[in-house]
Amino acid sequence: MLDLAFVRTNLAQVEEKLRTRGLDPAVALANFAAIDTARREAITRSETTKAERNRLSNEIQALKKSGQDATSQMDAVKALKAEGEGLEVAAAEADTRLRDMMQTVPNLPADSVPLGADEHANQQVKTWGTIPTLDFTPKPHWELGEALGVLDFERAAKITGARFVVQFGQGARLERALANFMLDLHTRQHGYTEVLPPAMVNSKSLFGTGQLPKFAEDLFHCDDKGPYEPGNYQDSDHWLIPTAEVPLTNIFRDETLDEADLTISFCAYTSCYRSEAGSHGKDTRGLIRQHQFQKVELVKFTRPQDSEAEHENLTRNAETILEQLGLPYRRMLLCTGDMGFSSAKTYDLEVWLPGQSTYREISSCSNFESFQARRANIRYRPLVDGKPAKKPDFLHTLNGSGLAVGRTYVAILENYQQADGTIRIPEVLIPYMDGETVIGRQQGPWKK
Repeated sequence: MLDLAFVRTNLAQVEEKLRTRGLDPAVALANFAAIDTARREAITRSETTKAERNRLSNEIQALKKSGQDATSQMDAVKALKAEGEGLEVAAAEADTRLRDMMQTVPNLPADSVPLGADEHANQQVKTWGTIPTLDFTPKPHWELGEALGVLDFERAAKITGARFVVQFGQGARLERALANFMLDLHTRQHGYTEVLPPAMVNSKSLFGTGQLPKFAEDLFHCDDKGPYEPGNYQDSDHWLIPTAEVPLTNIFRDETLDEADLTISFCAYTSCYRSEAGSHGKDTRGLIRQHQFQKVELVKFTRPQDSEAEHENLTRNAETILEQLGLPYRRMLLCTGDMGFSSAKTYDLEVWLPGQSTYREISSCSNFESFQARRANIRYRPLVDGKPAKKPDFLHTLNGSGLAVGRTYVAILENYQQADGTIRIPEVLIPYMDGETVIGRQQGPWKK
């Protein structure tokens, strides 16, 4: 979340940055200035009453020592004590109101982020690859997958419900091959440490990365500890992870790292779970918007002065996967009105899908600066003249998909489809597919 001191001293700048995100500062920041003024006045008056109490206490001691009556002074001390306690309560309540307010205020866009209200103002930074020219009408992945018997949405709906899928045979193998390929490349060539985190997290973790309290309806909550109470962030309740970003980032929650250990780079392959609230009617067919999907996630912890360069590195790491798979893509710099809640700057990688004749997001790579670190209380101790400083500071966090496995699966089916409906396997994946070069129709006793 935002630094209260920064907001206090740069309120006009903060308000303008929020306007670029399409927010009304009068709503987002409510009565910040008035509450903050009342808080500071209460603190000042509390300190004044303490000083007066100390003065009177000394006067009482002197009066008693000389045998004089100190009743009036003692009554004044009692009154000042009661007043001071009330002022402390008022200051604490104001501070709580300000902190609660900050929990729902998004991060401020970096200066290099283009202004704009929605995705139409996003800027194309680069393109890579050649959009394939097919001598037949390309099909969307759901038609290809169902015809080949590798994707079964109907049986998944019977088992669980809408927006789930069962994968069979070479299709299931392709998903596993993609995950292994991505993990191998990131760990062997890009310097990431592989992590296998829990698939469930507590509400404190979701608060730390910015999913709570604002996006509770997008998450799947387990009711083993009772219903979720907004504002109550527990250690022992359970939520299914929407992305491995949440457990990976919270590995260092409430910890202070040494500067010498930064940058730390983690990657993880996990299932992810999203309710897709607000997406009713969108992408109802296929794998694009499922309730459960697999993803290889990249997370970095770095020094503030390194985060911009690390953002570029992380994005390039994700792009490398697409390039080695031979999938045409473009990099988009998101505008102020299209960024996620916690992000200061985001690149989206969009892959070309011939069956839908459009680019679709396959990775979102974001620099959160210190926003998540403040929420999760992740600090580092800078080196000063070669020695750790006494006062720690908040580090910067970054994350991105490297890549969304299901959407990469989609891109391969659509870009590598052949006229007969079979799918060529990208060359780099052939070793992961036991030497198979084509995905053909699956055979099994359940098929007609």
